[in-house]
Amino acid sequence: MTPPTTRPRFRPGRNIAVKVPPKEYAQTVAFYREVLGLEPLRDPAWSATESTRFDFGGKVLWIDRMDGMDRAEVWLEIETDDAEAAERYLAKREIRRRDDAEPLPDGWRAFWVASPAGVIHLVTEGPDGEPPP
Repeated sequence: MTPPTTRPRFRPGRNIAVKVPPKEYAQTVAFYREVLGLEPLRDPAWSATESTRFDFGGKVLWIDRMDGMDRAEVWLEIETDDAEAAERYLAKREIRRRDDAEPLPDGWRAFWVASPAGVIHLVTEGPDGEPPP
C-alpha cells in the first residue's frame, strides 16, 4: 500500500496571463489601457517581448501575443514551496505536466499543468514567479 502523499502548499501567484491571437492583440491591449484605464508596467527587460503587462490590483496582468492561437485563453500562476513535491503530488492525482504549453527558461523551478477544464497553470517554486537571471 502506497502511503498518502502530503499536499504541498499551493497559493495563488501574482501573474495572470491572457494569451491572445495576433489579430486581437492590439485591440486587447487598448481595451485594458484605454477603455479600462489600467497602467502598463514598464520594464526594459520585457520590452522586446510581444507582451504588455498591467498592474491588476496587486497582480500582474500579462497580455501576450501568441502566434498559432485562434482564440484567447486565460492562464494562471500557482506558487508552491517545493516544485518537485508539487509535481509528484499532482502526478498521483493524474494531473500531468504540460511542457508543450510554452518554453520555460533553463534553471527555472517551474512547470505547466492543465486543470480538468483545460485552464493552463504555471506552477512556480517561490514567490513572484520570476525566472532566474
